[in-house]
Amino acid sequence: MARHASAQAPSPRALPFGDCAGRRLALDGTLQWTALGGDSAWQARAIRAGRPRVAGVTSAPFALTPEPDPMRPQDAAMEMQMSWSATQYSKFEAERNRPIRDLLAQLPGDDVASAADIGCGPGNSTELLKQRFPDATVIGMDSSPDMIEAARKRMPDTGFEIADIASWENPGPFDVILSNAALQWVPDHRALLPALIAKLKSGGCLAVQMPDNLDEPAHILMRETAADGPWAAELTNASKARGSRQSADGYYRLLREAASGVDIWRTTYHHPLVGGPPAIVEWFKGTALRPFLDPLDATQRAGFLERYTAVIAQAYPALPDGSVLLPFPRLFFVATR
Repeated sequence: MARHASAQAPSPRALPFGDCAGRRLALDGTLQWTALGGDSAWQARAIRAGRPRVAGVTSAPFALTPEPDPMRPQDAAMEMQMSWSATQYSKFEAERNRPIRDLLAQLPGDDVASAADIGCGPGNSTELLKQRFPDATVIGMDSSPDMIEAARKRMPDTGFEIADIASWENPGPFDVILSNAALQWVPDHRALLPALIAKLKSGGCLAVQMPDNLDEPAHILMRETAADGPWAAELTNASKARGSRQSADGYYRLLREAASGVDIWRTTYHHPLVGGPPAIVEWFKGTALRPFLDPLDATQRAGFLERYTAVIAQAYPALPDGSVLLPFPRLFFVATR
């Protein structure tokens, strides 16, 4: 079953180019995004533009700094280039917590004795898991030492370990395994998901949320900026850092082979962010921008961020109060063994 909690902007690849003004195929292969009224929030138009600068970027509430954050390896090809920072990730914790709460609300019953949070990050999802099942023994794991250190400080009485999801050896069995915004970094879901379901007790649930935003303007512009600049050679593999991704139909078919029941849905959140377009860049610096920034030196990072911020400002113009609205699609599923 697929359900959509809110309407989402059409992805550029789904737009019927040429059917009306503002939907024209870019002749030079470059896409610029512009906000329009009506039901379609974003539409593509062809440009042959230079690289505009965004006035006021340096004075914005979210200062863009080129320094790399501490990180965690997630993909073999990016092992020496990807990292994670608990501090950077937690800047938008309230917004990141909302899909966790929505996912946990769909778990049936309260009779849970054991639960695991895999890819727990700084422990915000583990904390919400414990609140949902206060009588359960809850553990957390993540491959990032920086994230685990932050999680242990947040929940000193909870067991956390440094481990990789793909090679996690804990056999369980668990009543609940939660994975929030982590499995998109892990390859081979066809093998991974049945293996995780096998760690559940009979009737146990695997609850997963993953960003489903690779076709959103922010990600398209991320890839275009990487391919069109003096840093292109260093970023050849950047877009490969995220693991395999399937459609809701693909995940449903895969999960039905290993689970007795599957609930799957997609929700587009619309996050108002204070600080305008630079706040969007700051958001993605904690996640999706990591494989694009880490391979670059300080000068390249500054140039990349300046150019990316400029095109983000065109795609997501600031509202009259200076804030910006970030649409963020996410895919959820609960698989019951």
